[in-house]
Amino acid sequence: MATVAQLLAMRQQLTAISDTAAVDVELLLCHCLQKPRSYLRTWPEAEVADTQQQQFQQLLQRRQQGEPVAHLIGERGFWTLDLQVNPSTLIPRPETELLVEKILQLFAADTTTELLDLGTGTGAIALSIASERPQWKIAACDIQPAAVALAETNRQCTGLENVCIFQSNWFDQVQVRQFNVIVSNPPYIDVNDENLNVGDVRFEPLSALVADNKGLADLEMIIQQAPDYLARDGWLLVEHGYQQGPAVSNLLLSRGFTEVFTDQDLAGHDRISGGQWWRG
Repeated sequence: MATVAQLLAMRQQLTAISDTAAVDVELLLCHCLQKPRSYLRTWPEAEVADTQQQQFQQLLQRRQQGEPVAHLIGERGFWTLDLQVNPSTLIPRPETELLVEKILQLFAADTTTELLDLGTGTGAIALSIASERPQWKIAACDIQPAAVALAETNRQCTGLENVCIFQSNWFDQVQVRQFNVIVSNPPYIDVNDENLNVGDVRFEPLSALVADNKGLADLEMIIQQAPDYLARDGWLLVEHGYQQGPAVSNLLLSRGFTEVFTDQDLAGHDRISGGQWWRG
């Protein structure tokens, strides 16, 4: 039987396809062992059962073919939550946590706030905010039935009762028109973007990735329609591509939003923008 240390050394097999080969191998091995990552460091000489080793090697081979680790183990950590994932939605990414951080900064902890998350996918944004603000009323929607089902599963697993998840094509089935904040991580990649052929996105649904008009079509629609659903002084916040900050800011300003901003991710790239709506 191989030891934990020997199996971790197999990270070399992933260096050609992953910038996080060491982390990938740790997550795969933890999944097979049903142990936390701390176990790997505490017991490097522990022997791994043959069945677990076989499972690990099968997952490692699939990872070598490019399959995302999140799909292989069925979950991804986001904010403080462990969320179930599957190929029907985007895999939650650390950059999207910026939206959660910004919303928590904009509203005091003791406020009673209504929030709408458009295109919720796994429910990552809505559920993360719900975990921090249990007194808020949160609605989250997605056009894909499979995404709605997954988000509801995550809601039940996290035990968060202040979130309502439903199916809607953006605003089509949204009834409330007085949200204090609307947030979205919509499709924003141009259909001809060469990055669609590399990395994890090859295994994610194109409908959740690409948009017309150089990736801006869904962002334009959300910015145009959001004021009809915002309360006085309400905020709209969206994620976008690293080259789209100026264009999204212009869209917000042209629609009449004030206090328009663009914030950068940890890599220094424009990642989220937003503005406040002053209802007359």
